[in-house]
Amino acid sequence: MDDVAAFLSAVSSVVWGPFLLIPLLLGTGLYLTIRLGGLQFLKLAAALRLGLLTRRDAGAKGDISQFQALTTALAATVGTGNIVGVATAIGIGGPGALFWMWITGLLGMASKYSEAFLGVRFRATDDAGEKSGGPQYYLERGIRNGFGKVLALVFAVCAFIASFGIGNMTQGNSIASNVEGSWNIPTWVTGLVLTILTLAVLVGGIKSIGRVTAGLVPVMILFYVLGALYILLVNIQGIPAAFGLIFTDAFTGTAAVGGFTGSAIMLVIQMGVARGIFSNESGMGSAAIAAAAAQTTHPVRQGLVSMTQTFIDTIIVVTCTGLVIITTGAWQLGGDAAATMTGEAFTHGLPGDWGHWIVTVGLVLFAFSTILGWAYYGERNIERLFGRRAVMPFRVVFALVVYVGCTVPLAVVWNFSEVMNGLMALPNLVGLLLLSGLIVRETRHYLRNDPRLTATMDEVEDFMKGQPGWEDWKAGDIVGSSHRHTRSMTGEPT
Repeated sequence: MDDVAAFLSAVSSVVWGPFLLIPLLLGTGLYLTIRLGGLQFLKLAAALRLGLLTRRDAGAKGDISQFQALTTALAATVGTGNIVGVATAIGIGGPGALFWMWITGLLGMASKYSEAFLGVRFRATDDAGEKSGGPQYYLERGIRNGFGKVLALVFAVCAFIASFGIGNMTQGNSIASNVEGSWNIPTWVTGLVLTILTLAVLVGGIKSIGRVTAGLVPVMILFYVLGALYILLVNIQGIPAAFGLIFTDAFTGTAAVGGFTGSAIMLVIQMGVARGIFSNESGMGSAAIAAAAAQTTHPVRQGLVSMTQTFIDTIIVVTCTGLVIITTGAWQLGGDAAATMTGEAFTHGLPGDWGHWIVTVGLVLFAFSTILGWAYYGERNIERLFGRRAVMPFRVVFALVVYVGCTVPLAVVWNFSEVMNGLMALPNLVGLLLLSGLIVRETRHYLRNDPRLTATMDEVEDFMKGQPGWEDWKAGDIVGSSHRHTRSMTGEPT
């Protein structure tokens, strides 16, 4: 197992290193930002209003509301990366890593918009009448050659495998170990409870997941952010110095301070980008799977709603964690203390045991919601590979694997998960670049006619009439149901 761990660590360092995924992620985000004219900045307010206040497009086709699609994606991303991931980035790279997490998030909003747009634009309808979409479909349907099919299949396989790692066992393990450390509850008890809860939600499919995440996600984020804001208000005099440290160290690296060993500029960038993507998943393509289920009158509308997920995850939740760690001085504990750094910061910043409770309860809620979100991602990819008949067995197995994650050591699984996440992102990023022309063309047409995102379904129909692909998209299925499409790919009769 030590040899396997060493091998996976070496592969991860290449995939997430300075010459492959990091420049591709940042480059793709920057390229899409330029081509879309800074869409994420100009339309953020309207997108937040549509997603958080309006919440649904009346009469639109889909399985869940736009708000539920947003909270499902948030459930999958707001997890241990927002607590342990931020601490790891700052503990190893220094305070400057938070700056690069911000850059990754801001540029990643363009990537998140693009992949969510494509997820809705090329979604299918499975044999149960549910919408199914994401890179496993739009890479093949948008890139009409063998290369697109290869990209789609690579993504589907990597996403299916990753759902058991970063979306299941590692989250369960984080919950069980923290609950045991806080309340002395045996890991097998936590595992049993989590397995039952997970199965109870998953049996109902995306509609059940959407209802649970719509209720859970806003509460858990508000609970965590309010605790962080209290600490920042108490330490308000240290906030200007914290920002100064973040911006300075982002371009110089960090000298050794206290228990901190110091870092070079490349390490600062690498940790910030890698952990930023781990947190918000922009460019990985996963959020497009949740977006595809949304009840929306046009792909642009859901793309913009999905884009706000990265803003909430990185600019709000990650920033709160990072500033608490820096202003309380906990970052000086160094990378070896990353697992407990956020807890130390909150314990130091809040009276009594409040800090410990907020971090523990926050981590439990964040990690459980991540399990639910990634269960849906895995389900849609297993449906793409083997058809609808594989969905229910997957749900049962996925719930049972949660128990495994709670009760066994997972050092190798963490490394393996990082590799799978990277391999998911690669085909998706290539696809976003190749399909950028379609994204830009259709986005510009829509926003010329509905710049404030207030158009009704009839108004959208009026200005979209005669546009390429519009009638096919309204029909809900471009090339036949996903199950029939899967059989045609494997040579089975349709």
